[in-house]
Amino acid sequence: APQFSGLLGTVYRRGNLSFTRDGNSLLSPVGNRISLFDLKNNKCETLPLATRLNIVCVGLSPDGSLAILIDEEGAALLVSLIGKCVIHQFYFHKPVHSVSFSPDGKKFVVTKDNLAYLYHAPGKKREFNAFVLDKTYYGPYDETTCIDWTDDSKCFAVGSKDMSTWVFGAERWANLIYYSLGGHKDVIVACFFEENSLDLYTISQDAALCVWQCDTELDGLKPMPPKDAAKEKKAAEDDEEELLEEPKGEEIHGKDDPSEQETRNKVKYSRVAKYFFNKEGDFNNLTAAAYHKKTHLLVTGFASGIFHLHELPDFNLIHSLSISDQRIASISINCTGDWIAFGCSGLGQLLVWEWQSESYVLKQQGHFNSMVSLAYSPDGQYIVTGGEDGKVKVWNTSSSFCFVTFTEHSSGVTAVTFTSTGYVVLSASLDGTVRAFDLHRYRNFRTFTSPRPSQFSCLAVDSSGEIVAAGSQDSFEIFIWSMQSGRLLDVLAGHEGPISSLSFNPMKCVLASASWDKTVKLWDMLDSWRTKETLVMNSDVLVVAFRPDGKELAVAALNGQITFWDHENAVQTGSIEGRHDLQMGRKELDKITAKQAAKGKSFTTLCYSADGQSILAGGLSKFVCIYNVKEQILMKKFEISCNHSLDAMEEYLDRRKMTEFGSMALIDDGGGGDEGVAIPLPGVKRGDMSYRHFKPEIRVTCVRFCPTGRSWAATTTEGLLLYSLDSGLVFDPFELDVDVTPSSIHKTLSQKEYTMAIVMAFKLNEKKLIQKAIEAVPSREVDVVCSSLPDLYVEKLLEFLASAFETSCHLEFYLTWAHKLLMLHGQKLKTRSVKLLPMIQYLQKSIQRHFEDVSKLCEWNIYNIKYTLAISQQRGTKRPAEETPGEEEEEEEVDSDSDYLM
Repeated sequence: APQFSGLLGTVYRRGNLSFTRDGNSLLSPVGNRISLFDLKNNKCETLPLATRLNIVCVGLSPDGSLAILIDEEGAALLVSLIGKCVIHQFYFHKPVHSVSFSPDGKKFVVTKDNLAYLYHAPGKKREFNAFVLDKTYYGPYDETTCIDWTDDSKCFAVGSKDMSTWVFGAERWANLIYYSLGGHKDVIVACFFEENSLDLYTISQDAALCVWQCDTELDGLKPMPPKDAAKEKKAAEDDEEELLEEPKGEEIHGKDDPSEQETRNKVKYSRVAKYFFNKEGDFNNLTAAAYHKKTHLLVTGFASGIFHLHELPDFNLIHSLSISDQRIASISINCTGDWIAFGCSGLGQLLVWEWQSESYVLKQQGHFNSMVSLAYSPDGQYIVTGGEDGKVKVWNTSSSFCFVTFTEHSSGVTAVTFTSTGYVVLSASLDGTVRAFDLHRYRNFRTFTSPRPSQFSCLAVDSSGEIVAAGSQDSFEIFIWSMQSGRLLDVLAGHEGPISSLSFNPMKCVLASASWDKTVKLWDMLDSWRTKETLVMNSDVLVVAFRPDGKELAVAALNGQITFWDHENAVQTGSIEGRHDLQMGRKELDKITAKQAAKGKSFTTLCYSADGQSILAGGLSKFVCIYNVKEQILMKKFEISCNHSLDAMEEYLDRRKMTEFGSMALIDDGGGGDEGVAIPLPGVKRGDMSYRHFKPEIRVTCVRFCPTGRSWAATTTEGLLLYSLDSGLVFDPFELDVDVTPSSIHKTLSQKEYTMAIVMAFKLNEKKLIQKAIEAVPSREVDVVCSSLPDLYVEKLLEFLASAFETSCHLEFYLTWAHKLLMLHGQKLKTRSVKLLPMIQYLQKSIQRHFEDVSKLCEWNIYNIKYTLAISQQRGTKRPAEETPGEEEEEEEVDSDSDYLM
């Protein structure tokens, strides 16, 4: 079965960003999942694990092998970044503000409420419980906000909302008493120790920086004598009056106002300077900060989207820039101090900035309103998405990055699609236009409009890419344009309700249109767009889809039914009652139960699988259902999210949240105190995500199957989710008999019976054995082996080659195999072209990716040679007469190819 393989369309939600140990990768919390951005190799990977609610803080161990993910309610997951799996679960009982590992990796500190908890780091010794509490620190009067450790892990500082900062010791030190450092007039946003020192910087929300100097070095901290330590521990136990539910470890109480006698011969802090940001008067809240100790670089982010770079301790401004008009929620600096990561939760923006060259390393942003539609390119290499924010984005499925965004639409995008060439993207919008975008030059080269302004709700393009059709939701008409000329060819009238869906038959010039008037009409393009057939349904029709071979039509209606039609003869061939499979959740403010609400729910999106045997269906639910069309049974239900920060996730409401006056969800928590966001008009739910109490509802707006047949995608409230087949873990033999074993395959190979060895390897169906058998064949004998291969194994070998292209470095060798197989067996394969199309497209996608990479490399090499020649000519250097530039270019192309293969 397909498994979750990636999250696109959303790059950052909230929480702290973290660079990995080598500084080349970035961990970003995306809702209740975590994404790893590999900045060197330009790839993104979403880990196959999820918390119950949105992640608010991430702690990364110094060696980069472990991460602690903590959600809104304080539930924590201990995650291995090597195995990409959950090792341990823990519940902190209350919301956690920050978590930080010590530099030596032996301890970590968690702050919640006004307390700091010191835990032993997991994995250092064999323990039954991974989270062992060591000490509990008391001191601040209000909630704690930030943590920073000294370089030798002896002490850590904790900032608080009560405008004070406390310095605590990880061990008991005789000459360090714990007291608060004041000097601020607002909430502490961040505190940082200087490198190998107890000197401290504290930064508050009102954009003030205090510099604290300590009279003692780190080496000057004296260990507590054993007797005194025992007394301290006993005193702490005596002070414990109330018993809490959770163990508290050793309790350590800080002193807010220690006496002069207590501070004598102890570590003293003195404020040596206080600096203010925003001297020009553009005052706004400071929201995030990061400090790189080696380069003394301080980065601060503000609620207006501006960030400053300063050099400490002299507070010299390096530069000040604006990245957006939204609040900067998190900042992180990598280990070398070259790259700075910024996260803006308002727009879902993630930026990595190289400050020395003043250039972007990464600039990604998802749709900040919900995604509505998606489409795969014909080779499955790209996905285009359209959102309510009016943007059209194109994503690379292998790297998971968005590489182009089109912003020409002035209202929400309702539908997107690719043409059959794969180089043109079409989008329909509520602004009354259908736009065509060129993926070569990244421009809007055609804009189609109707004679009278209409809001377009659906879109379809025929298999030749010449005819564009769009349905209107206000005039009940279908508009037909020519892609070549951009002219309006026809207006199809006949429906008596809004047009909800359009679909072209892939094999014939027939357009199917679905409407709320309970009909599906079939229009014949070759017969002057006359209505060929009208199919009458029992309920309003929401979506219509043709099978890839064009012989069947699937229709989803408002009554929850999916019906299948033989459209040639206008006969219904089957139906699926799918309403109960949707399994609706109950929203917090719903007056009726989920069971009652489900009676009015239905599927809003349909898509056939690449082979046409299954159909995917999704709607206003957290489930996507996959049905077998022939048997008309439910094969599998995919739960697309387990994030309870979204609404309508549970079937029953929590009775603990119900009072005699109604649901607790009706009570506002107050308008974003920390965020510094103005409270909008009451009742605003669409388009304004700063609404005081807004929980997005879980829904699936669009599902699409990849043409290669290896994966499918869904646009949801969470983002764009990809599910793909993972064949690496399954032992799936084919026509296996007793004689086929790994040793017999090796023996056959040693006897140079290559065809037999390949057939035996496919029978055992183990990827490594197949690879070994194929790579053992000398390149001069590939032709002979291909011609003697049985037809049944030609398809299997082509499918293997398609997957091998993605990982193997033997590009020319595998290209030879693909070329010989297609040349020798092309005619036989053509007879089964419909069945084999997904596999051929998968092969094409793999080859196309290599072609683009190699061609770029060759162009770059040619350019370098021309540049070198031009310079040498300028200097008067004579080139040998027999060596022409053309020959050099050809040689360089060959070299670049061989370099690429190595």
